[in-house]
Amino acid sequence: MIEMLPQLNNQTSDHRPPLGAHTSIAGGVANAIHSGSKIGCDVIQLFSKNQMQWLGKELSEQEIEDFHAAVEQTGVYPMTVHDAYLINLASTQPAVYRKSFHAFIDELKRCESLGVPYLVMHPGAHLGAGEEEGLKKIACSIRKAYEEARVSHTVVLLETTAGQGTNVGYRFEQIKYLLDESELGNKIAVCVDTCHIFTAGYDFRTRAQWLRTKKEFNRVIGLEKLKIIHVNDSKKDFKSRVDRHERIGKGKIGLRGFRIMINDPDLKNIPMILEISGGDEAYREDILLLRSLQK
Repeated sequence: MIEMLPQLNNQTSDHRPPLGAHTSIAGGVANAIHSGSKIGCDVIQLFSKNQMQWLGKELSEQEIEDFHAAVEQTGVYPMTVHDAYLINLASTQPAVYRKSFHAFIDELKRCESLGVPYLVMHPGAHLGAGEEEGLKKIACSIRKAYEEARVSHTVVLLETTAGQGTNVGYRFEQIKYLLDESELGNKIAVCVDTCHIFTAGYDFRTRAQWLRTKKEFNRVIGLEKLKIIHVNDSKKDFKSRVDRHERIGKGKIGLRGFRIMINDPDLKNIPMILEISGGDEAYREDILLLRSLQK
């Protein structure tokens, strides 16, 4: 019987979202929890295995017990597993597609085994087949993989992309299509990446721009579908369609945009997770910086 973690109870503040980072599983998945505690996380994101391998060794009962014990000991909540970077459910290469499909099933099962509520995925790249064909293949693949995985609790989160290369998912309409056509209902939702939406063409550097972007997201997708935000500044310019994360306030978005977003009452219960370079010290500093922006 899968032991699910309890739902996150945001006790941090009436006005601020839980903050965290993507932490390392070196030495075991439980270490991601302990690393998060050391750098001041409320929540974390983790890989459930080596992110550059198609499949991982099955998680043992001891590993799962240690993981849950770490959560109870530290109070750090693991919001999501991020799937492997190799996975492309739109691949036009039969061998790569087969590996991607089975790897995604494996990711769903591992997430369920750990009791983590969400599995974040990059939708995929069509590799020249065209966006329409790519989107159709991804939606169908997610639905079939979910059915084959036979999981009950894991919710898939589609991550917004920058639209680099032939990646789809850079427009809210594309994400909406995948939500609808996957036919998973409440078992699929959205993770917004701030770097990605910015370079895809959704601005939020001023209050007026943020309100327009939020209104557009709500119109096309619905704020109720937003479950996690990856908070990353951008090394690249607005509308560049290039995915390069930067530390908070040091990129093209800047501190004002994050101050506006983090203080929006509509987001007060949405976990915000950093994915930046620089290791634990950078994470610790940027978590403190984000908290200093909160009113």
